[in-house]
Amino acid sequence: MTKPPAISLALALEAGDWGEVEAIEALAETALAAAVADLAGLEAQPFPDRPPEVSLVLADDAMMADINSQWRDQPKPTNVLSFPAFPLVPGGQPGPMLGDIILARETIEREAAELEKPVDEHITHLIVHGFLHLFGYDHIENSDAEEMEAIETRILSSLDLSDPYGDTEPV
Repeated sequence: MTKPPAISLALALEAGDWGEVEAIEALAETALAAAVADLAGLEAQPFPDRPPEVSLVLADDAMMADINSQWRDQPKPTNVLSFPAFPLVPGGQPGPMLGDIILARETIEREAAELEKPVDEHITHLIVHGFLHLFGYDHIENSDAEEMEAIETRILSSLDLSDPYGDTEPV
């Protein structure tokens, strides 16, 4: 039996109160393993022999607002940003470095409270969401959003987590 592909995770605590970073790292590793297993199951998604690296940056709202302002001309925090190392279209083979996923702690906590879900579940969802962006998925067009959200939902379901988009229109 072929061993499923893996991801190499580099985690950096840059700002914010993230508590036990090891717990976040374990969440990220679980989320990324589920996402890789799902994408590797798609015939069109080749993986390299060596595990590609994902950088996970833990930030606070102030840092995220600065980054969002600089790169997206939106001077406000957001929950997650992804920066692919190289352009990749869904189904393309990733290189040795996939890119960066940046999370903003206060925004995530606020959203989790509004959604009435555990913060860890929301973090897991956002890591999966950011990871799919590194693979070229997006949600700008409705049809693309439907595809990306279906993949996210399938991955989260494999982790026994609820559908984050249940009864909502694609975003």
